[in-house]
Amino acid sequence: ANASNLKNFLSAVRLAHQGTDIGSLPLSALVPVKTSEVEKPKSKMIITSKRDYPLTKNFPYSLEHLQTSYCKLARIDMRVLCLKKLRKLDLSHNHIKQLPATIGDLICLQELNLHDNHLESFSGALCNSTLQKSLQFLDLSQNKIKALPIQFCQLRELVNLKLDDNELIRLPFKIGQLDHLRFLSAARNKLPFLPSDFRKLCLENLDLFGNPFEQPNPLVPNIQLKIPLTLLECAARATLNYRIPYGCHLLPSHLCEDLEVAKTCQCGSACLSSFIQITVTMNLHHVAHTVVLVDNMGGTEAPIICYFCSLDCYSQFLDRYLQSN
Repeated sequence: ANASNLKNFLSAVRLAHQGTDIGSLPLSALVPVKTSEVEKPKSKMIITSKRDYPLTKNFPYSLEHLQTSYCKLARIDMRVLCLKKLRKLDLSHNHIKQLPATIGDLICLQELNLHDNHLESFSGALCNSTLQKSLQFLDLSQNKIKALPIQFCQLRELVNLKLDDNELIRLPFKIGQLDHLRFLSAARNKLPFLPSDFRKLCLENLDLFGNPFEQPNPLVPNIQLKIPLTLLECAARATLNYRIPYGCHLLPSHLCEDLEVAKTCQCGSACLSSFIQITVTMNLHHVAHTVVLVDNMGGTEAPIICYFCSLDCYSQFLDRYLQSN
């Protein structure tokens, strides 16, 4: 509690170690410290202006909640990445353009707020870090992000994801893997449609307002079907349909990556690069309890991609579609 007393004591210890006579040591009587004089470890720090940002002093290592907003930060301070107890990190309203992969070393981080920065991407390395097991809240709203990496859906513990006011042209292909996700907002982006995997979500609140969704037309398919199927396509379909184990120790890494993003037909079978693709209308209430209107016309429907592994599957769908209309 008393820095000068501690310095005198350490000086005495050093002199004693060197053999100085005990009578010459600078020892003083120590008075028991009052509880009020002992500074408790600091767990929360909020900085909301550049002039208050610590330049010469380190952040307390005991911090669990750190907010540094409106500080005009162009990058993340590397001293922040030493705060291993951090649970909540708020870097909103800055000028950050890139995230260091070492954010993944914050093993306790549950909430990360990057609202209103200059981010253009979110790295795949972060998605493969320890954030997979800890991150529950992520705010990337009001940035310049056009797409999220394939690995993004490795962040399986996410509960709340904010992507509003970016330049997103698509949502993550395997977004259905985020089975803990309950709150999703991606308003005012550039989404033309939703990925097929979107159907697997189970949300409490969904906001997709202000996206330029295309008008779906199931009668105009995008045909990528190659007949007969290539040997690669046959092998890939068999691997996935029969759930044959695979990995980089068995297959080249690029083949493993292709298998990770394989499409699923309406019949449940897999297809890799040979398929028929269409967009159909989905009522968003199928995946969310509360839905913010998609447009000013009161709509709660959006186009979603569907895949078919064969002409037979597509023709069966077409028959059902034409009958229902």
